[in-house]
Amino acid sequence: AVARWCVVVFPFTGDSCCNPQSMGYIKKIVENKIPGIYVLSLKIGSNLIQDMENSFFMNVNDQVREVCSQLAKDPRLKGGYNAMGFSQGGQFLRAVAQRCPSPPMLNLISVGGQHQGVYGFPRCPGESSRICDWIRKTLDLGTYTQAVQEHLVQAEYWHDPLKEEDYRKNSIFLADINQERGINETYKKNLMALKKFVMVKFLNDTMVDPPISEWFGFYKSGQAKETIPLRETSLYTEDRLGLQEMDKAGKLVFLGVKGDHLHFSEEWFYSTILPFLQ
Repeated sequence: AVARWCVVVFPFTGDSCCNPQSMGYIKKIVENKIPGIYVLSLKIGSNLIQDMENSFFMNVNDQVREVCSQLAKDPRLKGGYNAMGFSQGGQFLRAVAQRCPSPPMLNLISVGGQHQGVYGFPRCPGESSRICDWIRKTLDLGTYTQAVQEHLVQAEYWHDPLKEEDYRKNSIFLADINQERGINETYKKNLMALKKFVMVKFLNDTMVDPPISEWFGFYKSGQAKETIPLRETSLYTEDRLGLQEMDKAGKLVFLGVKGDHLHFSEEWFYSTILPFLQ
């Protein structure tokens, strides 16, 4: 397969690979606009119900391993592929880029991905309020306990700026891919191999707290009011992931779109996102 004609899509929390209102819709409009393109919408589980439930309850590291396996087995991706992740799918695909360089990811498009994590769960995209209420209570009670970390997806990218040491020590996913416990040079090398790392931030986002996490910024440590942009974070100044070097090489693209979380028009998608897939 010719790499520029491949795109891999990772759904968001509470969604599934083939929902005609969301990921199935994205797949369709990409295929309509780029004739002959191969679009793989990732499914984790043997059916759509499992796929949706796994977005809440399957250890993210296991999800990433499953995705890496799917990509490696797909002959159409052998020459490389473009990746597009929505909401939490954005940081999950970044983990794929860092951990699984074969087949090579060419461009990564993160649409509302929370790359520095979240510190708040104001609205839940799942249809079951019972699940959402349970998640909120669980996060309040013991985000950084082993049981919660291993069985609740949202806890794995929960970043408490008031408990930075607990986060660095006990976060089994985000603290690892953000090099919070040491430098994995392979992670850095693999991420820097991207041609472009595109980050879309929703300018009126009421779901992601803080929204600047979508551009790799976060709360200044020790409080939860003042935020700092990526270029002022230690992750950038110490260049633990290679983001500073990528930035200077013009590989980082920061896009803002008016609207709430994952709210965008077809016209915006066609004019702004499709060029990165061609």
